[in-house]
Amino acid sequence: MPRFIKGLLFGLVAVFLLGVAALWWAGPDWRALIANAPSGRDVLSWDIGQRDAAFRMMDRIPVLSDVNEMQPSDAPKPLEKGAPLSLSVDVDAYMAQGRYASLVILHNGKIRLEKYAMGFDAGGRWTSFSVGKSFTSTLVGAAIKDGYIASTDDKVSDYIAGLSGSPYDDVTIEQLLTMTSGVEWNEDYEDPQSDVAQFDFHAAPEGLAQIVSYMRTKSQAHAPGEVWNYSTGETNLIGILVSEATGKTLADYLTEKIWQPYGMADKATWLKGRDGNELSGCCIQATTRDFARYGQFMLDGAVAGGEAVLPEGWIAAATKDHARTGRMAPGYGYQWWVYDDGSYTAGGIFGQGIYVDPSRGLVIASNGNWRSALGLRDGERQGREDFYRAVREAIDAEAR
Repeated sequence: MPRFIKGLLFGLVAVFLLGVAALWWAGPDWRALIANAPSGRDVLSWDIGQRDAAFRMMDRIPVLSDVNEMQPSDAPKPLEKGAPLSLSVDVDAYMAQGRYASLVILHNGKIRLEKYAMGFDAGGRWTSFSVGKSFTSTLVGAAIKDGYIASTDDKVSDYIAGLSGSPYDDVTIEQLLTMTSGVEWNEDYEDPQSDVAQFDFHAAPEGLAQIVSYMRTKSQAHAPGEVWNYSTGETNLIGILVSEATGKTLADYLTEKIWQPYGMADKATWLKGRDGNELSGCCIQATTRDFARYGQFMLDGAVAGGEAVLPEGWIAAATKDHARTGRMAPGYGYQWWVYDDGSYTAGGIFGQGIYVDPSRGLVIASNGNWRSALGLRDGERQGREDFYRAVREAIDAEAR
């Protein structure tokens, strides 16, 4: 065999072995992502394997989105282990049926149950989807406490100049928070022509935030305050409102007000849209324990570093039933789903959630990948409600 052919073969073998070594060194998450590469930016078009691989890697896919970071606290809030929680359900079976990657239950601030699956672990970050909405609304309260925003009765266009001359001239911040603006929006996750599927592709003129440009083209379908309509677009507007009012990115403001002073233990990230603004209707990546800490922050009265983060009465107003939904929970507050017993939850598509029950001192944080966005096809959503009930019953049984 000629020497140059031997050299070529040796080179090809070396490249192959280096590639195999690089894949091995990259770790199982990267290997899974390479094997199940997402087919574009539209999460709703991904198959279940792509979602399994990408939901734990959303902030490490540069072609998908850039991120802003929330750095952890120098003094993380400890989560002590409590006595194991005795449940009437098989937790492993529940997690497998609902395709959950993580589950953390806090009771009176202590971990009563913590489990991981699907190759995920306590150190991994999983994406929040619409759980992020509840973080965004809390930043509105913080901005009011800090004097950046005067009142939830103010008009939205008073803070977002690009909305002047649009239907938002007549919409208050509270109506934006409660999704009762009356401005049209289609949140159908299975319709590729819906607003939630299309707004990310909107081309905004220079100097105008993408979501502001998109939303100012929408029509007034109902008078403000009369009809509830779920709208991720409007939560993205809330994020612009907070950034405009404070002069800070959402990630920086969240870090300043909650992430560091409350004691979040790990770095988190917030995905940005094409225009560089955080996608405030979704897209926080954090450990499940830190999502649980956020629920505990709410239970603790939103006090961080010894100081109240929110105005007096904010939590009561935010978790009050402002509108009937007929959906995941009966009522809707300030970007929180509200139950009739006083508990409330932050919910995201494909099974993400932070459930808070003040009467029981209970927080349940979970992340996963349901078979459908809303978990309606295979009973995952109802299964989660049944699980929440089983946890409440277990807590009540201990008190008897």
